[in-house]
Amino acid sequence: MEGPSAFEKFFSDIGRVFSEYNDFLLTGLQNTLIISVGAAVLGLVLGVIVAIIKIAAVNNKKLRIPEVICNIYVGVIRGTPVALQLFIMAFVILAIRNFPIVITAILTFGINSGAYVAENLRAGIQSVDPGQTEAGRSLGLSGSTTMASVVLPQAVKNVIPAIGNELIALIKETSIVSMISIIDLTNAAKLIGSGNNMATYLVPMLVAALFYLAIVYILTFFLRLIEKKLRESEQHISDKKIAKVKAKTERKLARINSAYEKAVSKRKEAA
Repeated sequence: MEGPSAFEKFFSDIGRVFSEYNDFLLTGLQNTLIISVGAAVLGLVLGVIVAIIKIAAVNNKKLRIPEVICNIYVGVIRGTPVALQLFIMAFVILAIRNFPIVITAILTFGINSGAYVAENLRAGIQSVDPGQTEAGRSLGLSGSTTMASVVLPQAVKNVIPAIGNELIALIKETSIVSMISIIDLTNAAKLIGSGNNMATYLVPMLVAALFYLAIVYILTFFLRLIEKKLRESEQHISDKKIAKVKAKTERKLARINSAYEKAVSKRKEAA
């Protein structure tokens, strides 16, 4: 009697991966998602802070020291391998007994991602027409309000593709966390395919690859959706926002006129 064909064995092995080793897969998927999401949030926060500091330091001498620190941070992180950074964080800086190793991975990848996000955002902010800032200031908005409400939204729209690429690269880079004994998708596939289990790496690695592809395609879908919404909002500015800005400007002008009239009245009384 002939044994199963290679085709049948292939699909049989896929069934075994999901039936016999689903615990490995779920643990690996969970750790991959936790590390990726945590690092992405941390990277975006750090990136925004560093980008704003580097832009603001151009016209603010008080930010020279923070700017130097940010430049060193970006230079060191972009100039060294993420695997080396992971080793240093796990076995030197955070070599603390019982310290959660997943948190170590989140911090490492978040700090790494923040350097790249910062440069992308800085380029996006600088690509915004300086006239936009001047227009915001002419309406009476403060520098911080102009940056948050006028410049940053346009900069984010410009750099969404670049930030999306960074997030995708971040997800794939987390596959090296097995170096510090974390079971992620790649490490789970390696364990499933080891000699003590299935004794073949082909099917487990293909299954892990499908999970990575699914995550990346879902992320790409949402990024394109956000990009589309931002384009639509740019093309159709709502009357409500225009009315809000107009009302705010009129209130400020009214306060200026009131102060002027009071000053004129006091001068007349003094005369």
